Amino acid sequence: MLLVMREKARRPSSRGSTSHRSGLSPLTAQTLHGVPDSRLPHGGAAAHPRSGRSPLPHGGRRSAPCPRHPARPPPGRHAQPLSSPPQGWAPRGRAELPPGERGRAGTAAAGRAGGAAKMAAPLAGRAAVALRTLALRSARLRGSFPAVQLTPRRWLNLQEYQSKKIMADHGVTVQRFFVADSANDALQAAQRLKAKEIVLKAQILAGGRGKGIFNSGLKGGVHLTKDPEIVEQLAKQMIGYNLSTKQTPKDGVTVKKVMVAEALNISRETYFAILMDRACNGPVMVGSPQGGVDIEEVAVTSPELIFKEEIDIFEGVKDHQALQMAKNLGFKGPLEQQAADQIKKLYNLFLKIDATQVEVNPFGETPEGQVVCFDAKINFDDNAEFRQKEIFAMDDKSENEPIENEAAKYDLKYIGLDGNIACFVNGAGLAMATCDIISLNGGKPANFLDLGGGVKEAQVYQAFKLLTADPKVEAILVNIFGGIVNCAIIANGITKACRELELKVPLVVRLEGTNVHEAQRILNESGLLITSANNLEDAAKKAVASVAKK
Repeated sequence: MLLVMREKARRPSSRGSTSHRSGLSPLTAQTLHGVPDSRLPHGGAAAHPRSGRSPLPHGGRRSAPCPRHPARPPPGRHAQPLSSPPQGWAPRGRAELPPGERGRAGTAAAGRAGGAAKMAAPLAGRAAVALRTLALRSARLRGSFPAVQLTPRRWLNLQEYQSKKIMADHGVTVQRFFVADSANDALQAAQRLKAKEIVLKAQILAGGRGKGIFNSGLKGGVHLTKDPEIVEQLAKQMIGYNLSTKQTPKDGVTVKKVMVAEALNISRETYFAILMDRACNGPVMVGSPQGGVDIEEVAVTSPELIFKEEIDIFEGVKDHQALQMAKNLGFKGPLEQQAADQIKKLYNLFLKIDATQVEVNPFGETPEGQVVCFDAKINFDDNAEFRQKEIFAMDDKSENEPIENEAAKYDLKYIGLDGNIACFVNGAGLAMATCDIISLNGGKPANFLDLGGGVKEAQVYQAFKLLTADPKVEAILVNIFGGIVNCAIIANGITKACRELELKVPLVVRLEGTNVHEAQRILNESGLLITSANNLEDAAKKAVASVAKK
């Protein structure tokens, strides 16, 4: 998952997308998903979930397992989720902090297009594959079927101030800041800071805040000032008003809090990241003295400026490793030791919060001789939610669609689309196929709803409530393959929902797998108007035809 923010002119990410255009940095996207050899320095092969190759060069191409870390599952508490992710794994949610602005924290946001403060993050398990695939297929779907519009689903969204607090709580140096939910609180916060210059940032999950517009008439969600009184005046025009950016809905998002932070000058910017590397079955440090820019550009144009250091997860970052990385990043004199200390603290953070990636860009120094993490992204391992309850409890769902929050209460994975045929499916792959085949037959999917494997009858009922509450839905297609799922449970849930909800839209059901004959008997003897389908294509044709008859 992720953390940390910046209102900086990097390539903006689309709302809630995944992978390369999603929340992962381009470099990390290479690491997790793989890119052509020509995109990597020294012709190095990108790490891929199944290839196990190293993403970055350290003397050239390497495909053999890391000699220092044999392929063995870490024992004890490290067995999961600190181990190298399994095949098919994808990081979950991500939040961002845009503290780093080139030349001065907060300055770039006010003057240039903002970076993505809200990124999507991939889902856990089947939903992870679903969202990643949805994001990658969205362009194709829209190209072939212009009516299909994807509404991305976001997971574990942390506001900038929440992410900064997590870092500060672990000893990582960030800007001093306060959070305010009223203009008077903002004034008091600005006065308490006693800073030479103050940056005021609206707290929403969308990127592009620096160039956003409030419905109060104020332009820009990020402002610099030296006068605390101005902070109060600006906060009055921010809090309670909607801020519209390129990544928000048309009407914008209501700003409920603002962050009042110390604005710092940056004399030099570097790049630093810690992430899991499949080839070494553990974490690696990646750094470059060229920070504050898209790191993949550095990897292509100046590969000699990319440094990689493998970490033994049982021993952690050693002093000489941290110092060597600080030297590689160009820190000199007392700043070298200071940077090494920050690197060790970032690694401790990486382990303690069960992160899969901690990326700091820029990892910079100030004219006053301070090493500061101005901007970072942190991906969390969703498998560790059971022991990271405090972090996951911070998830900001206020900007989600209400139907998404309602679905999450029942462990349903929901993504809204713009069509009129609701899809009720178990498994991400099957859901993708269902959406595709509806489109291929001239229909328009209204949603993506994944029941998952451990479905219960009550979940089926709640799923039908969600689907029928959408006024766009004119037909429902149930497509279930009973591997883990018992088809009879689905059938009982369907009949209960149809009776109690008095279903008024056509219902097409295709069931296969475990206990399918019992499920068909339940449906046939129910006396309900349910259209059965023999296969997926037959189901899609019947669902599309049922809408066309209206």
